[in-house]
Amino acid sequence: MTAGQTVLPFLSRENPGFFASVALVCVENMWQEIGIALCLVLVFEGVLPFLSPKRWRESVVLLSGLPDQQLRLIGLASMLLGTAALYWLH
Repeated sequence: MTAGQTVLPFLSRENPGFFASVALVCVENMWQEIGIALCLVLVFEGVLPFLSPKRWRESVVLLSGLPDQQLRLIGLASMLLGTAALYWLH
């Protein structure tokens, strides 16, 4: 074997192989799905202010008066519920 040869010539930098190309496609799809998810969050976040701005404003005022500990518990419950829903749907 000479200095310029590789042990596995089909895994060279010029030809990364099937698994490297699949990984690249998966990463591109992942970023696309994250973008889609963020867009859906914006849509759902905008539904309540659009349909009932007065009640939404009252809810925001009510939430702004809650102590940090209660807001953290609400956030934790929301994250756990979302994670469980994703697990169940997937």
